Amino acid sequence: MIGIDSLTPLPLEKLKIICFGPGPKFKGGISNYNTSLAKALDRRGDCEVHIVSWTQQYPAIIPREFVDKTSKVDLLEGTDVKVHYLTNYNNPLSWLETYRKIRDLQPDKVIFQWAIAIQGLPMGFIARKLRQHREIEVIFDLHFVIQKENSKLDRRFTRYGISPANTFIAHAYKTVDELRELLPTRQLEVTESGARTRVPGTTPVIKLYHPIYDLFAPRADFDARAFRQQHGLREHVFLFFGFIRKYKGLHNVIRAFAELARRRDDVSLIICGESFWDTLQTDKLSTKLKNATFGMAKKLFLKKADDERDYRPLELIEELQLQEKVLVKNEFVANEEVHKYFQASDAVVLFYSYATPSGVESISYNFQLPAVATRVGHFPETIRDGYNGYLAEPDNIADMARQLERMIEQPIPRENIKETTREMSWDNYATAILADEA
Repeated sequence: MIGIDSLTPLPLEKLKIICFGPGPKFKGGISNYNTSLAKALDRRGDCEVHIVSWTQQYPAIIPREFVDKTSKVDLLEGTDVKVHYLTNYNNPLSWLETYRKIRDLQPDKVIFQWAIAIQGLPMGFIARKLRQHREIEVIFDLHFVIQKENSKLDRRFTRYGISPANTFIAHAYKTVDELRELLPTRQLEVTESGARTRVPGTTPVIKLYHPIYDLFAPRADFDARAFRQQHGLREHVFLFFGFIRKYKGLHNVIRAFAELARRRDDVSLIICGESFWDTLQTDKLSTKLKNATFGMAKKLFLKKADDERDYRPLELIEELQLQEKVLVKNEFVANEEVHKYFQASDAVVLFYSYATPSGVESISYNFQLPAVATRVGHFPETIRDGYNGYLAEPDNIADMARQLERMIEQPIPRENIKETTREMSWDNYATAILADEA
């Protein structure tokens, strides 16, 4: 006689997924991205998810603080995601330890977050070791391929780092084109569904998008009007948010806003973000040593034009006499404070000179904020001029000011933002990554 217990279906074995990249203790968009991806995979219920993270992401000589010492909220609260801080860029023995840990976890897929060429040595080493295990799919989620500096050394690091991939993820067709340029001998098969046909000799490229961040969301109890009054903000508020880097074009944002402000008195600009190369105490001996060593390395490997440590666009505010119309928060913003600046604004400004998919754009969509961006990189793929934002010609201050004014005179309906991003969820993204072979 068959017992009742023998008829009980066995639970399905969960897929085991490793998200390799900075864990939630680190600052910045890639940490937010890796954490969001892990949460989306965990939310499905059919995955066991681990974040395998750096302890130190870059050479020790880089004079910058990368750890988030400000935020108090636990971004992984309520999940079953396990975090392992293992990989020290400066200690190759930790690279081997990382490989062994991942191997011992016996994952089905390992998803590497690729965002900067200099990480090519440790990531390429770990990925090559994992390729020895045919049961593991090695996936590289590409935030860029051709780095903005585009030096020969960057290309070598990138080629070494990403070549072991079984599968690539790209957020823009521009990235796919760059991948073909960097790896001309690879036969790439592009899909938007995630289905891998596995034709011998081909490498799947899943063309997706930058999902809408759900780590940051509007709060119903936040009084945006009171916030505006408290900070002297006017009727129409534009927002520049995130790390201040030269390629993000804050100097152009300020100059274009100045031109707009000369024409009308009802506009304000919020600049909210940390100066990328100004996060350590400059009077400390360790900082001075790092600055000196890093400066020498920069001179050896980069053109002078690529060294942006003296990039100080905020000085333009006083030079252009904009003090009464610009609110500056020149520091890292704690995760729990992010919503305030988006809820108090009418549009984000993304006047980049070079664009890889933007985390700030992704955050703005969760607040249903339209964007004014330059016609570079992926922006023409995600922003339909006149529908969910406006596009300006790069390095054309007059046109940038004109598009800011269009946003005031022809405001974008918030419903358009919602419609545009309906399919750009983390859940859809996770489904494509886990898609079966076709």
